Amino acid sequence: MAELTVRQVMTPDPVTVTPETPVGRAAALMLERRINGLPVVDGAGTLVGIICQSDLIAEQKKLPLPSFFTLLDGYIPLTSLKHLEREVERIAAVNVGQAMSRQPVTVGPDTPLSQAAALMVDHNFHTLPVLDQGRLVGVVGKEDLLRSLFTDQG
Repeated sequence: MAELTVRQVMTPDPVTVTPETPVGRAAALMLERRINGLPVVDGAGTLVGIICQSDLIAEQKKLPLPSFFTLLDGYIPLTSLKHLEREVERIAAVNVGQAMSRQPVTVGPDTPLSQAAALMVDHNFHTLPVLDQGRLVGVVGKEDLLRSLFTDQG
């Protein structure tokens, strides 16, 4: 028997948001639809990111203060300023573009389900956008994988 592919379990035509969507609206959509993540598309429909519940929760955490050490009466930060700036931007996010994860990992419709599952487990992803020739055609989530496991075993 051939291995299942992403196409067989994905949710086609997923709900999407744009970078300009308010984070509150994105959160409401996730809660209403009982989904963990939303693909973020630009005006042309091109995938530009993904926003997940964990991105929205990051807004609520306290800003990690960088560690410093002193050298010749000067303070030297031990963390990257770029990283710190990104964290500040995510915590203060007003719209999806500020809170989303850019350049999301994607799969194709013909990707074996085992490969998608490995990506999710190895990188702690809950939602993977599905691209076909660069066009967003669906999403596959952990719930889709779980459902396919129990459907197969009848």
